Amino acid sequence: MYHPYFRGKQYELIAIRESADVLAKANFAPIIEPVREQKAGLKKALDSIRDANGSAIVIANPQIGDLTESGDGIVSFVKSEFEPEDGIRFGLIVTDGQTLDQIKASFQEFGDFPKDLIHFGFSSPKALSDYAVEESVLVHVFPEGYSGKLYQRNFKKKGSRILLRDGFEQRRNRDHPDTAEFFSDLHVTYEEEGMNGFGDYLIVGDEYRESGGPAYTIAIHLTFIDSRHDDTMFILHFKSDRQDTPKDPAGKFAEALAKLISHLDESSSQFYETTAIQEFRQLHETGHYPGLGYVKKLAMKHHIETVAMYFEKANA
Repeated sequence: MYHPYFRGKQYELIAIRESADVLAKANFAPIIEPVREQKAGLKKALDSIRDANGSAIVIANPQIGDLTESGDGIVSFVKSEFEPEDGIRFGLIVTDGQTLDQIKASFQEFGDFPKDLIHFGFSSPKALSDYAVEESVLVHVFPEGYSGKLYQRNFKKKGSRILLRDGFEQRRNRDHPDTAEFFSDLHVTYEEEGMNGFGDYLIVGDEYRESGGPAYTIAIHLTFIDSRHDDTMFILHFKSDRQDTPKDPAGKFAEALAKLISHLDESSSQFYETTAIQEFRQLHETGHYPGLGYVKKLAMKHHIETVAMYFEKANA
């Protein structure tokens, strides 16, 4: 149903590892596009998914990061560490620049592991659809903006169809609005889109950056579902007061965190009390600054738990 899309940065992989039980219980399958040559963090994340009896899709041919020219290493790594029944699946990104023979060759390398396709367009969707049926492709992921309805309809024969939409608008932290803004309604409307499920890039966004610059403004980006507005998902950006210098990140985090806690204590707050929110409360009580990567990890965990809690409530 829900497929959060991660790049394989350290804290994204830790977020997956720490959310493995939540993901498995909710039947969510993360998509992981590895971007680092070092694979220890990826192994720990996938071990956690397997141990929780969950599933995950590992992109075999990353289009960004360190592994764009050496995707074969991902395939051999997964095949050496996991078995086809472990819940780990291979995802192949397909584009206009590929041929069907190239896709077939990749599938042969995957062996008996389950196979999924991430569609960034392909010149012969009908032929690809027929081959996907032969290979029992489980999931077709359609990143929004790369394939239209006519393309997507070719893949209705077999497997689940997932619409992947980016709800996070990239800006400088200081330029994010002070009020809630729309993030997504796909968790409510994906069936009306003709899909079996949906995905997003969490609170990170699709735009890939190797590393950020100095943080003049520290912001905590958190999503919530507003029951007063047809269960639409919104995002709030809690920003530091000081925004004119990169100095004192710990103090600026405390400023942003104080605004978050103040909002949580309001009767109008729509945030679910996730484990990540509980940890933000603890950080506020202790005055501890864990680093920006850790803060982003908590925000990603909160987003996953929010979607899981929404469906748990909806299906109760």
